[in-house]
Formats: sequence, structure tokens, C-alpha cells
Amino acid sequence: MRHALISIALLSAVAAAPLAAQDGAVELRVGKLEKEMKAVQRKVFPTGVPVQPEIGPLDTGDAGAAPASSPLNDLSTRVDSLEAQLKLLTGQVETDGNRLKKLEEAFKAYQGATDARLKTLEPTVPDVTPPAVATPVAAKPVALVPAAVTEAPKPAPTKPKAEAPAAPPTKAVTPAKTDPKRKALVDAVEIPATGDAADDAYTYGFRLWTAKLYPEAQVKLKEFSAKYPKHKRASFAQNLLGRAYLDEGKPALASVAFYDNYTKNPKGERASESLYYLGVALTRLKKLPDACKVFDEFKDVYGPSAAADLKARVAKARTDASCSA
Repeated sequence: MRHALISIALLSAVAAAPLAAQDGAVELRVGKLEKEMKAVQRKVFPTGVPVQPEIGPLDTGDAGAAPASSPLNDLSTRVDSLEAQLKLLTGQVETDGNRLKKLEEAFKAYQGATDARLKTLEPTVPDVTPPAVATPVAAKPVALVPAAVTEAPKPAPTKPKAEAPAAPPTKAVTPAKTDPKRKALVDAVEIPATGDAADDAYTYGFRLWTAKLYPEAQVKLKEFSAKYPKHKRASFAQNLLGRAYLDEGKPALASVAFYDNYTKNPKGERASESLYYLGVALTRLKKLPDACKVFDEFKDVYGPSAAADLKARVAKARTDASCSA
């Protein structure tokens, strides 16, 4: 009898060994899956509520009834559920990652296209000091002129004196100082004296331009812009400065003045007209592709709201520059 009991104990131990080993392997598998799922959940739900496994407590039925399944089967069910949850979360992470990658690629493509367009539109045009100004003007960037354009200034009859931008309008500091005939023409232009210093300064520059005394008009208009940059006539003065250069046959200097008026005060009353004249100046400089870009910019920015006569002038200028429709 004693030997029989020993034999039964040994047989039970032998039978239980594989089950214990299998049970330990499943536990390790469960532990590994739970760690992986928690890691994925932390990535997917960094601040939210993680997904819980769809496993509830075992339904054992009556208290005295035998369990519905063995512990090993329960562990296998847990493993299957964890694997399903992990697969779902992994798929979601991969989907989100792929979506993010596409968004990044689309943004890089947009950024590249924008950079390419800006590089085409933003070279520089060096400014050149007109004969009546002693201090040279630094080169300014001209976004709509892709190639540098220079224009040699005409030599001044005498060494000009430095201008005082804040000085009130008096006699123009120009070649009229040494040319009696020109001085007589300048003196013939009436200096307004209404009591409004800023408006008088602009009006005097306008009268000089109307009299075709372009160097003198340029000096007074630049003085006005320097002293009254926020004045209601600031857009008018900068636009008129460009026209004075253009009428004098200096399209390179004119393009800088028009560009400054458009970019620094795009809502000014003469900004749209300056953009039109910028295209005209570039056409005279034989920069036809750049002139067409300017006219395209005019259409995009001011087309719907521009006056009919200005639209007509732009249409003619596009034809002169051989722009496509």
C-alpha cells in the first residue's frame, strides 16, 4: 500500500510538471504583452484614458459548481485578448504616424515651393544717389526685380551740400544754384504758405514736378518723406518721387521708389499706382518677365478694387511688356 501511494505521487508530479512549465510560459507571455500594450498606450494616449482589455471576471456559476474553464484556458484567453488589443493599438499608431508623415511631406513641398518663388522674386536693386543728394542711398531689396539694375548718376555741376531733411521748404538745392536760367525757373515756382507745413512741403514738391524741374522735385519729395512718413500724403509723395525719376529717364531709381511705396505702405492711396509704375519702369529696363510678374501681382492684390482707368493702363502695359494673358 505504501509503495502504491508513492507511485501515485510520483505520477502526479510528472503530469503536473509540463502543466506548470506551460503555465509559467503563458505568464511570461502575458507579462510581456501587458508591458508592450502599456508602452503603446502611453504613446497613443499620453493624456487620455487607455483602452482596457475586454476581459471580465470569470463566471463560475454556482458557488458549489465546478469552474467553467481551467486556469490555463483563462490565461490563454487573456493572451488572445491582449494580442488583439496590442494589434489594434499598433495599427492605430502606424495609421497616425503615416498621416503625420504625409502632412510633413505636404508642408515641406509647400515650403519648398514658397522658398523657390521668393528666391525668384527677391533679388536686390542697388539704389543710386541722384545728382542733388550728397549722401548715397544704400541698396534696397526689390522683391519683384530678379536681377540687379544699376544706373549711373549724372555728374552734378558743383559739389552739393548735405541736405537737412527737417528743413522747411525753401529754394531747391539743385543745379539751379549755378545755372541762372534754371534758378529763374525754380524761383518762378510759388512756394505755398498755407500754415500747414507738411501739406505745403508736399505741394511745393508737386509744383516743381509739374514744372518739370525733376531734380528739385526729387529733393523736396524726399525731404517730405523723411520728415512726415505717417502723413496722409506720404503715399502720394513716394509715388510722385518715383514718377519724377521715371520722367527724368532714370527707371532704375524709379523702380526702387515705387517698390518702397508698394511694400512699406500697401494700403496707401497710391500703392496700386506705384505697383503699376513699377511694371512700367521694369519694362523700360527691358526686364519684361519681371514686369509681367509685377502686373500679375497687381491683378492678384488690386485687380478687383482698382479704378477702371488704372486697370486699362495696366492692360496696355501688359501688352507693351509682351505678357501672356
